[in-house]
Amino acid sequence: MGIRKVGVVGCGLMGSGIVQTAAQCGFEVKVREVSQELLAKGLSKIEGVLSGAVKKEKMTAQEKDAVMARISGTTRVEDLADCDLVIEAVNENVELKQDLWRRLDGLCPPTTIFASNTSSIPIRVQAEVTSRSDRFIGLHFFNPVPVMKLVEVIRAQTTSDATYNEAMEFSKTLGKTPVTCIDTAGFIVNRLLVPYLFDAVRALEAGIATPEDIDTGMKLGCGHPMGPLTLLDFVGLDTALAISHILYDAFGLPHYKAPKLLEKLVAEGKLGRKSGEGVYKY
Repeated sequence: MGIRKVGVVGCGLMGSGIVQTAAQCGFEVKVREVSQELLAKGLSKIEGVLSGAVKKEKMTAQEKDAVMARISGTTRVEDLADCDLVIEAVNENVELKQDLWRRLDGLCPPTTIFASNTSSIPIRVQAEVTSRSDRFIGLHFFNPVPVMKLVEVIRAQTTSDATYNEAMEFSKTLGKTPVTCIDTAGFIVNRLLVPYLFDAVRALEAGIATPEDIDTGMKLGCGHPMGPLTLLDFVGLDTALAISHILYDAFGLPHYKAPKLLEKLVAEGKLGRKSGEGVYKY
């Protein structure tokens, strides 16, 4: 595998998890954030998670130091120019992602693979603004990245066999189980998951049951480890709303349209765990 140095754009919830996982698996990782404050916050989170692992005796202090030594941070996109693979983990905004790829396309050599961690935006829409559509692929990780074993590998029609094979091998090297999906909005998991989450919100809107009873019903009745409303808070209500817009625009099906209650909560700044309140208070 030709991937040795990994660049990650974004050190938030998903980005920090990708950085940590890649560094733990021996890759040199450079992560870029838009400000020194956000960069410090993301790196501090990684160090905190690793320190917790040391306390639980899941790794030694020396191993933790070695992982952190493989991670470097920057606020400059230009500093990712020497990476073999660049993974973006920025907000689900098409224009934001396209602007990023245009900049990186002019900085990185043609051999560099570009990968999007998008949860719903088609890969072709991002690849088409670059000169390397054959070296462009989707790598959709799941939160929390160090724990969740799945990676959706999204292959656009223009993605080369070599790029696909390298992405699959990289995913396996991270200890993940990759599944392949064609380049379609929502891919596998979110295409099936979003209607389920929205139906739980609609059940709440209709007064069928309390949030606690809806979640308990799905946990004990269907064997789910987490109820749908708890999961929605964990994912982020704003993230779910952004995904709904993409899926509804793509397919026009009513079960992808966001419930009014979800829109209301997001408008009130109740985004889930990250804001301290969503469906539940934290």
